[in-house]
Amino acid sequence: MHFTSEERLDDGVLERRFTLGEIPGTLWTTPGSAPAPLILMAHNNGLPMADPRLVARARYTAARGYAVATIDAAGCGERPRSAADEQARADLRRAMQAGEPVDEIFESFIGPLVENAVPEWQTTLDALLELPEIGGPVGYSGGWTALGIRLAVAEPRIAAAGFFAGGFVPRAQREEARQVTIPLLFLLQWDDEGNPRQRALDLFDSFGSKEKTLHANLGGHTGTPYFELEDGCRFLDRHLK
Repeated sequence: MHFTSEERLDDGVLERRFTLGEIPGTLWTTPGSAPAPLILMAHNNGLPMADPRLVARARYTAARGYAVATIDAAGCGERPRSAADEQARADLRRAMQAGEPVDEIFESFIGPLVENAVPEWQTTLDALLELPEIGGPVGYSGGWTALGIRLAVAEPRIAAAGFFAGGFVPRAQREEARQVTIPLLFLLQWDDEGNPRQRALDLFDSFGSKEKTLHANLGGHTGTPYFELEDGCRFLDRHLK
């Protein structure tokens, strides 16, 4: 892991950009005497790791005593994308805007993206846990629910997870949801135009966790109330500290 930049932000959080082979990432930490628990904070697969909403969540969480890391996995964020991926994204947007069925487009595009992203996240996790300021345990937090489900099943080091907007999840991850047994916090925007409400509710019901909490708020996809940041950190505190 090679750190390429370092900046102390006005809230006391240290923001460091890094590369790990071809993987670009960002790590946020605050000074402390003890190694901090780690949060893997994934963005929606189409957004870059510098997306303002993700950065705001990361800084808030780091200020609560966590190490927070995100990456642009293969084909995600600002990483190079194939012509086929770009066409699939365009087809998916067009179909959603027209109210047409999107399941098959979604499956053929997102399924492989998840499978390719998971090994890079695990490689990143290995490197982060070697840093002296990070001690675990590990949590997952993010709007890419399909990736979170796959990681929760494949990666035993993840002890708790917060998922956002889980309406569209590939069939493979819907099946895997039954294998997820860690504590979960699931956020749902009741009027989310991009994530079917009933599918999100069905997914929540499928999780095998004995401790799972659903927070539903009125509003569209980007209207999650700010107080959910505080509630999310309280959830993490219960299970990672």
